[in-house]
Amino acid sequence: MDKVKIALQYIMPKHLVSRLVGKLAAAEMGSVTTAAIKWFIKQYKIDMSEAAQPAPEAYPTFNQFFTRALKPGIRPLCEDKDYIIHPVDGAVSQLGPIEDGRIFQAKGHDYSSLALLGNQAADAKRFEEGDFATIYLAPKDYHRIHMPIKGTLSKMTYVPGELFSVNPLTAQNVPGLFARNERVVAIFETEIGPMAMVLVGATIVASIETIWAGTVTPPTGKDVFTWDYPTEGPDALTLEKGAEMGRFKLGSTVVMLFAKDALDEFADGVEPRSVTRMGQAFAKIED
Repeated sequence: MDKVKIALQYIMPKHLVSRLVGKLAAAEMGSVTTAAIKWFIKQYKIDMSEAAQPAPEAYPTFNQFFTRALKPGIRPLCEDKDYIIHPVDGAVSQLGPIEDGRIFQAKGHDYSSLALLGNQAADAKRFEEGDFATIYLAPKDYHRIHMPIKGTLSKMTYVPGELFSVNPLTAQNVPGLFARNERVVAIFETEIGPMAMVLVGATIVASIETIWAGTVTPPTGKDVFTWDYPTEGPDALTLEKGAEMGRFKLGSTVVMLFAKDALDEFADGVEPRSVTRMGQAFAKIED
């Protein structure tokens, strides 16, 4: 059955299905939307007591429900200045060193940091011999993405690609998954050097948003698009540790890249398959 699930992903019109689902998720359909939200809550056992608006009827569209805010203070930030924090609720897929420009995906599979970053050679060079962490967001998770550390935006790259599912089964069976799916790469300058936040699209992910560009939807095609941003002056965008930087409309994955000697060690309990909660300690900064 697992082989069938993977084979179907290769042949299904993933972009068409995803765009159609996206239109439905953005539509205000009254009782139909509310019924869909209630079904989703029950199906995925979502704890709505954490939501700022716990009532399903409070959300005019499914997208608004899916990107719902949490109650203030429910995800307290680790205040230890020696640690960066988890950027999302989810589960660690893999983490560790970037070796010879390769990032470990799953047993028998890896991919290049160069490909992940849209073949931007200068960007990839900045993360040589650094560290990575891949976090999977399941449908039940909170889908806003936050800053692991204070940083100033310097570049954004949109990379077109496939829209395979990014669940653990697919990660174990589709070569180079995260470097072949559609994605948005945001690079920040931080006190520990450059940090890349790679927001990876997936099947039925209607769109990826950032707080500075809104929904990132360049023209369809095979072209990579890049935007450079000032890191000094009045137009520089600096986000504090824990600040929201983006959202997924329907679930996906975040891949983080850090420069050589930026991180000392991952926090206790942070390992593949461990649950992450936004704001908790993720990794200790190198002294």
